[in-house]
Amino acid sequence: MTDTAAVLSDWQLHCARRTVAAGGVIAYPTEAVWGLGCDPWNQAAVERILTLKQRPVEKGVILVAASVAQVRFLLDPLPVALQEQALQHWPGPVTCLLPDVRHQIPRWVRGRHDSIAVRVSGHPVVRALCEAVGHPLVSTSCNPAGRPPARHAWQVRKYFGDQLDWLVPGALGGNRQPSRILDIATGQRLR
Repeated sequence: MTDTAAVLSDWQLHCARRTVAAGGVIAYPTEAVWGLGCDPWNQAAVERILTLKQRPVEKGVILVAASVAQVRFLLDPLPVALQEQALQHWPGPVTCLLPDVRHQIPRWVRGRHDSIAVRVSGHPVVRALCEAVGHPLVSTSCNPAGRPPARHAWQVRKYFGDQLDWLVPGALGGNRQPSRILDIATGQRLR
């Protein structure tokens, strides 16, 4: 086990890993708000999150990773200057829009976009989860459309009750605002 895995028990990581592998939807604490997550390559799981959130697929969702190695396949096709733009923000609470030049991410994750929103998190629970499943996870704020993102586990339960397959315990990071979103190709800050 890595140091980040120590924030969750072996049993908690096992349950989260099995839930994601089975196509389930989990809720977990992130840097600023609670997130909903699943396997990004499982279309039914992503569609379930979009339905829970009442979010149109066209908007796309973020991928969150434990390390740069987990998203290296998205960085390698990019010019070195764009790679360096992303790397200067990770790990941390900055989501970078990466051009998906090889179309490696499914449309149900990208939405109508040619880029993919990616964050390499510094949050220990997020990192432990991504390490446990062995790949990035979908990460989107834990709230129905039009409602404020959940900042407490009780809000997660209030919003979604038993519609989630696993609620991962833990505390939010110290950020009060959701992650910044930066388009690395243009340098434009979108949030």
